[in-house]
Parts: sequence; C-alpha cells; structure tokens
Amino acid sequence: SRGATVTDMDHFFRRKRAGLVKSLLSLSLVFASALMILKLKLSEKDAEGLKGAQKADWCGSDCFPSIQAPVQSNFWRLNAAAQSKRVDSQRVSNGTPTSWEVQVLNCSEDELVKSQGWFRRLDPRFHQFVLHRHCRYFPMLINHPEKCADGQVHLIMVIKSVIEQHDRREAVRKTWGKERTINGKKIKTLFLLGTPTTGKDTKNLQKLIEYEDRIYKDILQWDFMDTFFNLTLKEVNFLKWFNIYCPRVQFIFKGDDDVFVNTHNLLEFIGFKVEERKDSDLFVGDTISKAIPIRNRQSKYYIPKELYDQPYPPYVGGGGFVMSSQLARRLFTASEDVELYPIDDVFLGMCLKRLNVSPELHSGFRTFGITRQKVSSMNREPCFYKSLIVVHKLSAQELLRMWSAVHNKDLVCAQRSFI
Repeated sequence: SRGATVTDMDHFFRRKRAGLVKSLLSLSLVFASALMILKLKLSEKDAEGLKGAQKADWCGSDCFPSIQAPVQSNFWRLNAAAQSKRVDSQRVSNGTPTSWEVQVLNCSEDELVKSQGWFRRLDPRFHQFVLHRHCRYFPMLINHPEKCADGQVHLIMVIKSVIEQHDRREAVRKTWGKERTINGKKIKTLFLLGTPTTGKDTKNLQKLIEYEDRIYKDILQWDFMDTFFNLTLKEVNFLKWFNIYCPRVQFIFKGDDDVFVNTHNLLEFIGFKVEERKDSDLFVGDTISKAIPIRNRQSKYYIPKELYDQPYPPYVGGGGFVMSSQLARRLFTASEDVELYPIDDVFLGMCLKRLNVSPELHSGFRTFGITRQKVSSMNREPCFYKSLIVVHKLSAQELLRMWSAVHNKDLVCAQRSFI
C-alpha cells in the first residue's frame, strides 16, 4: 500500500541520516584532534629551549607542579568549597560499594614526611610524589558502569592512554580492541585516562575526549593528571572500578595503546589455562626477574636510594599482560596495603608478592618488541605476529598495516615461527 511505502521510505532516510551523522561526528573529531595536536606540537616546539635546560629533571613541573597551598593546587584539583565534605577514608569499607563513591578529594601534603632526614636528601623531583602518595582514589570525570552489566563478558581489554593519543585509540578500536564476540566469547574494551598536563589546552582537550566518548562509549577518566608517575594511579583506580562494576567478567587484558595483540591467540591461550584449571591465579606476560632499581639520573625509570633500596620482586612489562578476575580482586585488596610506587608495573609486582603469587613468563608476550633492535626486519615480519600474543611497540599506522597483513588470507607462514 501507499502508506506502507511511505513508512518504508521514511525508515530508509532515517537510517541514512543516522549513518551520515555518525560519519560526520567521527570526521569532525579527527579534524578537531588533528588541529589540537598541531597546536600542542607548535607550543611544545616553542618551549624546546626551556626544556633543554631541564634535562636532569625529566619530570619537573610537568609531573608535579609546586604546591603553594592545598586549596590552590591545580594538580590535585582541590576544591575550597568542598572542605566540609572531606572524605575521611578512601579505603573500601566492609562490603563492596555499589558505585564509585569518591566525589571530592581533599588531599593535603603529608607534613610528617617533611621532617624526616631521608626526605630532605631525596631528589626534589620525587618530593610531590612522596608528599601525596597517600592520595589513592580520585573522582571520575567519565564513567561507564554499564560496560560489564550484562554479565556475559569473557574478556575485557583495558588500555592505558592519554587524551592526545586519539590516533592510537582509533587504531586499537579498528584492530585488536574491537568489541565483538569470537566463538561465543564476548570482548569489551575500555581506555583509561587522566586529565591533560599543565600548560596544555586543558579545556578544549577535555571537550574533545568527552565528544569522543559520546561516539564510542569506551573511556574511563579520573581527575588526576596524566603523568608518568601517575600511571600507578591508573592501576589502583581501575582495580577498584573493576571490583565494583565487573563482578562476572572472567579475564582482563591490560596493556598500552601502542601494542599489537593477536586476539585469537590470546583467547586460545586463556582457553588452555581454563582446560588445565590453572586460571584462578592467572597473571601472565613478559616477566622480569632479579631486576634492581635504576640509579642513572637521566633514565626515565630512575629511582633514588632514599625511595627504594632493594631488588625488585618479579613483575611483568606493563606493555601487555593477562590476568584472571579472581586474581584482580585479590590484587585490589592487596594493593590497598602497599605504598604507591612511581613505576606502575613494579608496583603490581609488589602487590603480587604480597599475595605470594609469581607472575608467569610466556614467550608470546614481547613487550620489548620481537627484537630489541628496532631496525631489524624481524620486527616487520607478519608471520611472527601471527604466532605471538603481544608485541610492543607500534605506531598507529604500523598497527593498522600489521593487522591487515596478519589477517591477509594470502599470507603463508610455516607451521611455527621461531625467534
């Protein structure tokens, strides 16, 4: 009938318009991000001379700006009007809360530490970290409590990122982080973010990330600044979030936004562990044993003796690892009794040690790349990627190219690739 035809046409044009709107939103976001990143690069270039004079202090004010008074500190996002609402304890009470209850953070400096001799001898770049490391849980700016709500999620991909790395997130969404169901196993994806560092166009960058999240609905963001030292805050805040919102998720893959993950191999590996009934304490990756703190002051991973002066416990490279949900919940409990440490993967190793759990080494996890020489042709060989689980480190463009090459039906590899 004519009425049915008109209705069908109306539905058709509505679908077309919806598709067009989503495409325009995606294009607008990419264009806006490109302009913003260009602007940031130009401003960073102008400041190059200033940074050159601060080489010995690699963290500097970018990590922890000087705090004159707690209420005025932009870094800790303290709110003078909320002093009366101070949270007396950030620890989880008996029983798991049903929602993220940290709404206000009033975190002043630990005055007792200042009087200690070891603190006065400590490298100044670590002062703000030590004075505020009791600040553990932060308010959420973007939350997705519905992500695990249906109770059917087998594996959740959790990726550390920062606001400016939109291109990396896009590449992950199009490749190994794509939300889908494989052989009945449902996969979900989340990106973990803080807020932009001081000196960047904070207001516009925040609008961009909120815009991106409206499209993809896969971002968790907390109100602490995205710095190297604060990567540990992503660990503890995620563990708390997972404990609240994901009671039935079975496994977690946690990694960086510049890794390649062979999703099928990862699911197959998890399946083997389940069949062998070795999945309850599962924590597997590129394990590092018998490491000691780096004392080279120019290193990104420099740790002064005053902060830590003993060998590290075994830990896995933070580029990518997999763990069971049972262990994640135990890790959350253990983490609350472990002092925050400025290197996130070492901190998790400390938590595992507290649980008397040793992380498992697996050759399929290559968090330093296939070979440590980036120019090696082996790092660009698709057959290696086809046989591994995680490879670090790839740009967004390299990830897209390698994903396409590995999934090319014409790719012919030997039964097994040895490295």
